[in-house]
Amino acid sequence: MIDAADLPFDDTTDFENADRGFIDALVPAVVKGADGQIVYDNDAYAFLKADCPDTAHPSLWRQAQLCARQGLYEVTEGVYQIRGLDLSNMTLVEGERGVIVVDPLLSVETATAGLALYRQHRGERPVTGLIYTHSHGDHFGGSRGVLPRGTEQDVPILAPAGFLEHAVSENVYAGNAMTRRAIFMYGDRLPKSPEGQISAGLGMTTSNGTISLIPPTLDITHTGQEETIDGVRIVFQLTPGTEAPAEMNFLFPEKRALCLAENATHNMHNILTLRGAVVRDARVWSQYLDEAIEYFADAYDVAFASHHWPTWGHDNVVQFLATQRDLYAYMHDQTLRMLNNGLTAPEIAEEIQVPPALENSWHARGYYGSLNHNVKAIYQRYLGWFDGNIAHLWEHPPAQLAQRYVELAGGADEALTKARGYVDAGDLRFAATLLNHIVFAEPSRTDAKELLAQVYEKLGHGAENGTWRNFFLTSAMELRHGVNPIAIDTTNPEMAMALTTDMLLDSIAIRIDGPRAWHENLTVDLVLTDENTRHRLTLHNGALTHRTTAAAKPSADLTLTLTKPQLLGILAGKGLDGVSVDGDPKALATLFSYVTEPDKAFPIVTP
Repeated sequence: MIDAADLPFDDTTDFENADRGFIDALVPAVVKGADGQIVYDNDAYAFLKADCPDTAHPSLWRQAQLCARQGLYEVTEGVYQIRGLDLSNMTLVEGERGVIVVDPLLSVETATAGLALYRQHRGERPVTGLIYTHSHGDHFGGSRGVLPRGTEQDVPILAPAGFLEHAVSENVYAGNAMTRRAIFMYGDRLPKSPEGQISAGLGMTTSNGTISLIPPTLDITHTGQEETIDGVRIVFQLTPGTEAPAEMNFLFPEKRALCLAENATHNMHNILTLRGAVVRDARVWSQYLDEAIEYFADAYDVAFASHHWPTWGHDNVVQFLATQRDLYAYMHDQTLRMLNNGLTAPEIAEEIQVPPALENSWHARGYYGSLNHNVKAIYQRYLGWFDGNIAHLWEHPPAQLAQRYVELAGGADEALTKARGYVDAGDLRFAATLLNHIVFAEPSRTDAKELLAQVYEKLGHGAENGTWRNFFLTSAMELRHGVNPIAIDTTNPEMAMALTTDMLLDSIAIRIDGPRAWHENLTVDLVLTDENTRHRLTLHNGALTHRTTAAAKPSADLTLTLTKPQLLGILAGKGLDGVSVDGDPKALATLFSYVTEPDKAFPIVTP
């Protein structure tokens, strides 16, 4: 493994490219919401202008300096980007009458500020098209910032096939857990300082404004599909199952500009994010990057993505894509080779090394994803969580396991003494393991929590990976100060309307308190007049199941005839006004009595 001091810090190409085409910055670089609360503050990272301190990895500090650049940039004639005003970039492509927006950031407020900065220099061009490259929130959440209500009529909104389902489904199933863990991953509760949050690697951090979603009006269903928007011809490559379940690259042939979505960025990406997600397919990812090299051939002079800075020069883009392709293929294939030789995920993560050519490429460094947790994810994709060692099949839960380990060590005091010894010896990884056992065995031990927080700080300050740093430092903060009860709310009416009825019913089913409902047996029919469907809900054995049915046999305990907006109203607690009711209304109250609300501030670093 290459030492940080041996990395090519004298190569300033990335800095030249990150500054190329700069037009103007937002001053001050602080975006506020209607209530005056700060939604995004890039000025908080002014400390990055200094040299790297000993509280940060020099490679991550360099990446943070690059990502912190903000403002309006020209990519090529007629193509501009807003960078550094959210985790992601917003691209603006000028057409005959107005401007096409590609990926309108995460928040309405940051998208509004970015579009205003563009218009300040390029005129009051109307938005004549909107393109979502993929189904992650930082690429569609700001849509109402560029197309306020009432302005979207006749504006084509393009997205890859399957976009809407995947864009909203995350929030239905594991959304609460993902949102809680994202606080750790992006470090948005940490102070912005040389000792605190300095970057997420992919960008600085997420904004915390209003999330919106305008549904697509035009699906991209196959590679080779061409569309002309406001006189601008676009050629698409569909890339499902790469960085997102629904994603696409596309070319602007007349502008010789290639958009790579989030499939190729200036870091190693995640096969599985630390916040949690469905494991991605590194093999498919690599194959689509290889396809892009051949499919778009000699048709571009610049490539840009929805994070980081562009790459100019056809040969440079090919080299960039080829290196990214090889990176994901190598991780995939070597993990499979090693697991087929009997190595477990932690063993592979410890042993695997990438070729020097990849290790010395800045854009292949693990600032967002990491080699360590990516190969564990690849292992998980193929073999799951069980490593085949039967001793690991039926272990005690963390707190109970911790109590036994602490007892084995001679009690908490003796275990703490041993932990201090490992800290002094520099084995911070095992010190963290041992101290974590003490904290889970005796969570009131403030001395153990403080020492563990100190260990996490040291590990965080030494991490090259931005999300690892944020996770370590947020964990230290919560050990010292407890859980911040403020939780991010990603719900809004537009996101709710985008959910299919099946997803809405699933969102109820996964919140049923099963043990309390074991004895219940009831059925509710929902007849949706605006969708011309009938859904039967059955609560039985503590499980709420539902199906679409044409018949009402046997008869339900309650039948509601209503529209989807009325269903949303019922789920929001607005009652049955305007809803046709047939049967016993108490059945609905009984059903809802078993629906729980998830804990938005559940503990992570303590039991």
